[in-house]
This record gives sequence, structure tokens and C-alpha cells, in this order.
Amino acid sequence: MKKFILLAFAFHSFLLSAQEYEYKLVTCVESIVPSGLGRSRMIDVQDKRNFKDFTSGHNEGRNKSDRSDIRVENFEETKLLNFYNLGGIRFENIAANDALISSKINTLATEGWEFMQVVSGVESDAGTNDGQGIYITRIIFKRKKQ
Repeated sequence: MKKFILLAFAFHSFLLSAQEYEYKLVTCVESIVPSGLGRSRMIDVQDKRNFKDFTSGHNEGRNKSDRSDIRVENFEETKLLNFYNLGGIRFENIAANDALISSKINTLATEGWEFMQVVSGVESDAGTNDGQGIYITRIIFKRKKQ
């Protein structure tokens, strides 16, 4: 019985602490397009959206929300350098991007945001004469609600 009460208290504490935080994502999109023709950016959204406003159940019929309402215009866009240029892969560009991303992380830390997790992936067709691809990284932060 004591274990059950302790477990219930721990679960209740977890639920309360989860509600005390707000979360933020910073997305870095780095081009892996040869010849430096791609665009690389770090994006930090300043607007808030409620996913429920754009969600419907399958039993409710088609979701008729206007996609233009989802778009945000209030975001920070930091230019990053592309991984490639005419000479091939540019390690200096990767180092410069790392410096900018680290600066962003350090700034968010001074604003009370705590680093939680990084999720990343690469998209590339890699077929014959493939000239497209991106490397995307989402950095997730949390902080106590203010």
C-alpha cells in the first residue's frame, strides 16, 4: 500500500511539474546542395499556435481550417552558411554555423531556457545527379512558465 501511495504521489508530482514548463524549438536547416546554391537558416518562432485549432478527428469529417492561418510571420531568421561551395565541403562554414548555434543556445540559457534534447535528420534523394538535400536539427528547450 505504501508503494502505491508513493507511486501515486510521484505521478501527481510529475503531472504538476510538466504543467509548470513551457517549451521552445529552434530549428536549423543547413543546405547540403552542391556548389553552395542552397539556403541555410536558424529559425526561432516568436508566435504561438494551438494545434487544436487546426486539428479534427476522422469522425468529424474533413479538416476545413485555412492553412494560411497556420503560417507565422513573427520569427527570427539567422543566416547560416552552406556546407558546400564550388570547392566542395567547407569545414570553415560548419565551424561558423557551430559558433552561431552555440551563441543562440547560450543566449537562450541566459533567458532561463534549459536545453532538453536535439533531434536531427538528413534528407537527400541521392539518386543520379542528385543536387538536393538538407540537414535539419531541432533543438528543444524548456523553462518554468513565466
